[in-house]
Amino acid sequence: MNPIIALLKENNISNEQISELFQTLTQNPLAAMATIGQLGLPPEKLQLLMGQVMQNPALIKEAVEELGLDFSKVEAAKAQLNK
Repeated sequence: MNPIIALLKENNISNEQISELFQTLTQNPLAAMATIGQLGLPPEKLQLLMGQVMQNPALIKEAVEELGLDFSKVEAAKAQLNK
């Protein structure tokens, strides 16, 4: 299991919330950051999660694929942010 998804599940985040989070990520990465903040993760877990993503951005792609979402939408959203 992807470590991002595992960390979220360890903190009692439901599969539905995880799917919604990554669906939001594929559509609007900035909104996904706000959504993560609303999950109620303890600050140390949130810091760990962010650290994992910063050290290994490929984890996002793996999680999106594991959830059956379209990673090309993440790339398109990222391109829009860079404009």
